[in-house]
Amino acid sequence: MLDYPLLAALAAVIRTGSFERAAQQLHVTPSAVSQRVKLLEERLGSVLVVRGQPCTGTAAGQRLCQHVERVALLESELRGALPGLLPAEGPTTLRIAVNADSLATWFVAAMAEMPDCLFDLVLDDQDHSAEWLRKGEVLAAVTASAAPVPGCNSHPLGALRYRATASPDYMRRHFPDGVTPDALARAPCLTFNRKDRLQAQWLRTVLGDRDSQTPTPPTHWLPSTHAFVDGALAGLGWGMNPDPLVADHLAAGRLVELVPGQPLDVPLHWQQSRIAGTALAELSRAVLRAGRRALQDPA
Repeated sequence: MLDYPLLAALAAVIRTGSFERAAQQLHVTPSAVSQRVKLLEERLGSVLVVRGQPCTGTAAGQRLCQHVERVALLESELRGALPGLLPAEGPTTLRIAVNADSLATWFVAAMAEMPDCLFDLVLDDQDHSAEWLRKGEVLAAVTASAAPVPGCNSHPLGALRYRATASPDYMRRHFPDGVTPDALARAPCLTFNRKDRLQAQWLRTVLGDRDSQTPTPPTHWLPSTHAFVDGALAGLGWGMNPDPLVADHLAAGRLVELVPGQPLDVPLHWQQSRIAGTALAELSRAVLRAGRRALQDPA
């Protein structure tokens, strides 16, 4: 049988990244946390934590950490059905994968509807967030994939609309003769990270689907949603910015669209584990409500 006080110490170390923070969370000493993790490792005959700054879980440690979180989720549902059970020692923690632009525009509204939960958010591109579900490392994800991950349900949320935007001064410097393929090949753009394909998708949409027609512009790497907007305002380059973040700038003339009337809509889906849990079910309802308020109807 698994010893859950020992597992709780392991999960706290992996999720907080240190024995000291885990001790604060569990209201014990760092020495006590260390002893519990060491005892668990000895019983299982496997290293569970890679000691460092921060501490990280081995594959076995991550697996046990996920198990602890799922048990806590199931117990939260039982407490609703069996009031005689002892109350939880703390709020339920929900580990969710979400893309940065959703977090910056609409996802926090869903989180705010869950005041009794804590969130452990994993940020990843919408084209890759489903992989966290496949690995069992999160309970739910905002993803571009409509096909349900095994063991999960998938619900359409709507489309997050992006606009290719730049400052008026940038447009005068780089596109004096219009937005042509040659000019696009030379004008710097903004890219979030190596997974970000939004600029390339928009170029294919505007210029055609054939790769030979799609320019590869020089790029600034800016791994921040708000820095993307700031970079466009400062004239660093053009980039695909979420419509909710640039609507006021476009209306005021601080930003302009490279090609007016050519947005890029990215359909999003909410995928959640089928593990029963009242907190997860309530979060799913909140996410669907927030998405339907903020996102575009899919074409």
